[in-house]
Amino acid sequence: MRPLRLAYVLNVFPKFSETFIAGELAELVRRGTEVLVLSLRAPADDPRHEVLSRAGLLERTFYDEDLFREALAGFRPDLFHAHFALQATAKARELAQEAGLPFTFTAHGYDLYQTPPDDFAARAAAAAAVVTVSEANARYIVTRFGVPSESLHVVPCGIDVERFTPGNERLTPPRVLSVARLVPVKNPRLLLEACAVLRSRDVLFRCVLLGDGVCRDEVQMLRRLLRLEEYVEVAGAVDQAEVLSRWRSATVGVLSSVSEGMPLSLMEAAACGVPVVAPRVGGVPELVEDGVTGLLFPPGDALALADGVQRLLWEKETAREMGEAARRRAVERFSLRRQVDRLLELWKSVLPSR
Repeated sequence: MRPLRLAYVLNVFPKFSETFIAGELAELVRRGTEVLVLSLRAPADDPRHEVLSRAGLLERTFYDEDLFREALAGFRPDLFHAHFALQATAKARELAQEAGLPFTFTAHGYDLYQTPPDDFAARAAAAAAVVTVSEANARYIVTRFGVPSESLHVVPCGIDVERFTPGNERLTPPRVLSVARLVPVKNPRLLLEACAVLRSRDVLFRCVLLGDGVCRDEVQMLRRLLRLEEYVEVAGAVDQAEVLSRWRSATVGVLSSVSEGMPLSLMEAAACGVPVVAPRVGGVPELVEDGVTGLLFPPGDALALADGVQRLLWEKETAREMGEAARRRAVERFSLRRQVDRLLELWKSVLPSR
C-alpha cells in the first residue's frame, strides 16, 4: 500500500507563532506520510525554524492559489486537512468537494472563542471529522454550535519531548518565562501588574517575555510606568532553538491569558521540567494539574498570579517536584509522537476503502 497522502491547507505557512503545525508536519514526514502544503498567504516575516529545513517543508509548500489544483493533480491526495476553522477550512472544504475527497480540520482557540465562522456547524457537518485540542473546546463546540459530540475528536497538539528536555542551568536572578504573543487575548498587562506586585514584595526575579504582537508598544509603555525596566525583559519573537534554550534555564513558566485552547508554551515548559503558573481557562486545567505540575489561578487576578510565582520561587523543593511531575505528564500525555499516532488513526478511520 502506498503511503498516506495528505494535503494540508493553511492560512499562512510557516508562521512564527505556529511551530506546532510545523512540528506536526515534520513528524508526519518522518513517518513516511506524503505531505503537500497549500498556504493561502505567504508569511510576512521570514521564519526559519530548524524543523522547516530538516523536514523539507518549504519545498512542499505552494502559495499561488492558481497553482493549487495543478499541484493537487500531480500529488493525488487521499484527504485534505486544515488548521483553524476559518479561511483554511473553507478552502479545504472547497478543494475536497471538487476532488470528491474527505476533509478534516482542527479547531484551536481564537477560531472558536474570538472570531468563529458564522457557519461553523455547516463546516463541521461537511467534514469527515472535526479535531480540537482540548475537552473544554469540545464541550464548547457542542453547546455553542450544536455539533454532535460523536463528530469531535480531542487530539492535543504535541511537543517533541526528545528535543525539549530539562536543563541543569538555573540563572540568578531566577527567570520567570512567558512564551506568548503580545496580543489582547494573552493579557500581557496582567503579567506586568503581577511583576509590579513581586517587585513591591522584594522578590528576586527577572521576567522574560518571548513573543511579539500588537500590544508590544503598550507593554513597553507599561513596563516604564511600573518601573520594571530592571525586572522585565521584552525579548520579542525568537526562533525555536532560542525558546528551548530559555526554557531550559527558566525556574517558573507563566501564562496570563483570558482565553486558551491548549497552549503549546505550557507543554514546552512541562517537557523541560519547568513548573508553571497559569489561568484556569480553556484546556489549561487539562494540561496543568493544579498543585501537582503547577499552579492555577483565577483569570484576571494579578495578585493570585504573583502569589503563585512567589511560591514557586521561594519553595524550591516544591518547584523541583512539580517540574519533575510536569515532565512525566508531558511524556505520557502530550508527546508529538502520541499526537500524530492519534491523527493517523483518525484519518485512516475515515478512509476505510483506501
